[in-house]
Amino acid sequence: MTKDTPLGDAYWSRPAGQLIGELATTSKGLSSTEARKRLTTVGPNSFTGVSGTTAIATLARQFRSPLVLILVFAAGMSAVVGEGHESIIITAIVLASCLLSFTQEYGASKAVQALREVVAHKATVLRDGAEISVLASDIVPGDVLHLSAGSLIPADGIILEARDFNVSESALTGETFPAAKSPGISDVGAGLAARSNSVFTGTSVRSGTATVLVVKTGSRTEFASIAAVIERRIPETEFARGIRRFGYLMTEIMLAIVILVLFANLLLHRPLIDSLLFSLALAVGLTPELLPAIISVTLARGARAMAKAGVVVRRLDAIENLGSMDLLCTDKTGTLTEGVIHLDGCLDVEGKESQQVALWARLNATLQTGLKNPLDESIANAEDATDCLAHYAKVDEIPYDFIRKRLSVIVREPETNANLVICKGAVQNVLEACTSVLVSNSL
Repeated sequence: MTKDTPLGDAYWSRPAGQLIGELATTSKGLSSTEARKRLTTVGPNSFTGVSGTTAIATLARQFRSPLVLILVFAAGMSAVVGEGHESIIITAIVLASCLLSFTQEYGASKAVQALREVVAHKATVLRDGAEISVLASDIVPGDVLHLSAGSLIPADGIILEARDFNVSESALTGETFPAAKSPGISDVGAGLAARSNSVFTGTSVRSGTATVLVVKTGSRTEFASIAAVIERRIPETEFARGIRRFGYLMTEIMLAIVILVLFANLLLHRPLIDSLLFSLALAVGLTPELLPAIISVTLARGARAMAKAGVVVRRLDAIENLGSMDLLCTDKTGTLTEGVIHLDGCLDVEGKESQQVALWARLNATLQTGLKNPLDESIANAEDATDCLAHYAKVDEIPYDFIRKRLSVIVREPETNANLVICKGAVQNVLEACTSVLVSNSL
């Protein structure tokens, strides 16, 4: 196996046995010697060094604005003509404006850097036929991982074995609900959320256990590709483009005035040096010294206001773009929202509010012992939940499995002592088990 082996091409659509052969490994994992060789070949399972943002580069970027360059030129000319105090003032204004923008941008960049580092530091792998704990950076393609509830997944791979295995993939897909995973084959064109036989770096195990064959590590993982997109060069905003054009306009006006004034003074037979100094002083006087500082302070106030609402602003000039929007379209998932589900209502088959449905839902959500997903938590924590649940006694439970795709709780009703089975699960699977429909409190 080499670094250029094309194992990333729709590996989720190929049988596990075929992948094991292509990776030159076994279901019992690699030997320690082979793992070290592969680590040398493919590199460490890390991507934190990709497109790193340095403080010096970020600070230098703040001085690229034409307005800032005009002010730097004005400060220099003020010093040349003997206006030392004015030169110091202009320099202080430029530094304050640039440092304010630098602080905001660099701080946000460090937050993105921290996001890319949210990976498992250690993982359990099979080496030489035995389970050992290794650094996540030492994992290589062909390794076999053992995952359990609470584990952070350190590499991309396919599932060899699984039991009640559910993974939280909101960091990649934005979906609030954990995704059920099991061995098998997914379609070639399946998106991340549809690859039920695969796991990905940066996601976490909510419940169950699994044995996973590592296929991709480091910068070749899906999580790394997202980090690379975050770090890509951001297109210039309309606001930044407008400021740049204004700076060019001011530069052209200053050059035109300096040339005209200098030419007029020479026609009037004024001394060349005096004419030049007068022209430069006029150019400095036309420079809007406070404009960059005013822009930075105003945008920084907007960034602080958004930070209080939980929004991290990486580039200050992006705020004006956000404020200029007439229509903002977002997806429905947890990517741009709280990622928390709130119960709005419990409806019967006629679409009407039903206390009976609410009662059954709360009994199932509160009495089950399996994985409690966000919907269960929202049902159990609803504000109008009543104390009548205490009158019901749990008799038994049929846990969720990938064949039935249902979870059932059996309770004893307080008035009749009859057993009641309350079932939830995939809509189609629940409907297949139904023989009648409750309408207006009657079957």
